[in-house]
Amino acid sequence: MDFEPSAKAKDYLERLQAFMDEKVFPAEKPYEDYRQAAGPDDHTVPPVVEELKVEARSRGLWNLFLPDVSGLSNLDYASLAEVTGWSTHIAPEAINCDAPNTGNMEVLHMFGTAEQKANWLQPLMDGEIRSAFGMTEPDVASSDATNISTRIERDGDDYVINGRKWWTSGINDPRCKIMIVMGKTDLNESVHRQQSMILVPRDTPGVEIVRALPVFGYQDQHGHGEVRFTDVRVPASNLIGNDGDGFMIAQARLGPGRIHHCMRSIGIAERALKLMCERAASRVAFGKELARQGVVQEQIAESRMEIEQARLLTLKTAWLIDRVGARGARTEIAAIKVIAPRIALNVLDRAIQVHGGAGVSDDFPLARMWAGMRTLRLADGPDEVHVRTVARQELGKYLQRG
Repeated sequence: MDFEPSAKAKDYLERLQAFMDEKVFPAEKPYEDYRQAAGPDDHTVPPVVEELKVEARSRGLWNLFLPDVSGLSNLDYASLAEVTGWSTHIAPEAINCDAPNTGNMEVLHMFGTAEQKANWLQPLMDGEIRSAFGMTEPDVASSDATNISTRIERDGDDYVINGRKWWTSGINDPRCKIMIVMGKTDLNESVHRQQSMILVPRDTPGVEIVRALPVFGYQDQHGHGEVRFTDVRVPASNLIGNDGDGFMIAQARLGPGRIHHCMRSIGIAERALKLMCERAASRVAFGKELARQGVVQEQIAESRMEIEQARLLTLKTAWLIDRVGARGARTEIAAIKVIAPRIALNVLDRAIQVHGGAGVSDDFPLARMWAGMRTLRLADGPDEVHVRTVARQELGKYLQRG
């Protein structure tokens, strides 16, 4: 296995790191100042983000996640995603590589019609609008996606949608213009052919944004919305793929997206480790710096070792996807979805501990970083689902014997 970035990726890495140092990190304070002044219920974007988008595009740092556009492999993009994880609230969006837009753009790129691409993919690629993805529901155990109960029923030249979603990330941002919604189109089909995906413009009559859900008390700028659909009517041409393709599309969407999430998690962990080391070197307790206390040294060493393990497994997974596709890397994709957030949370917890009371305050970014990272153990399927996948793959070769 060779994890060496290509020459093109190395060039992007140099330019992206310069962009982070020169533009993104200095933008963090005005970003937070704007959000605090606007209040937690305001989901408008801080102007500095739009300024960063213009700057990123002028530097050629745009839509790097999509191989057909950037010319980068999944392995190449992985290291770039890690760099953006150092400022996860700002950097991914600044280069038009943030969730759920990346996943939605991948879906439209792979499965969209010419009309769907013109109406929605191109504006998303240009960063003119934002999108949301509606899958999880409050009334069923959505860890088993076959439970989803939202109905998408054919009525002449239209589909009519009824149901309720939540944790629809991005829906509260006023720039969000389109949702991809997953629901059941045919209850008589086999369990994995009942679901379909359909495009629903946010301003369609019957779409009600009920509320934005906080995460451990923090309100994300883009919002995680609860959405109610009451007799929502959209043209049949808004269906993505064919009736019953929902699960197939979801699986195609998740492989590369897991690389993005996991490498950003590693970037978060790296920043937390840096903050931990800086704090340990600057604070004195019991007559010497914390960095000279054996217990703190152990926390720092454990963090470094865990980060390196998670990075290697994620890079291996990206390497496999490039060679055999997401289906061939199924076990590794499931494994990194568990390991990367777990490791990042471990490092964040240690960093909070070393910071003492300051670690749980908003004077440092650690508490917010922890809150956001904790959700990733649930998003795109809870840990238990992915552990189950790994176990089944491992045990399958033995159980088949008898």
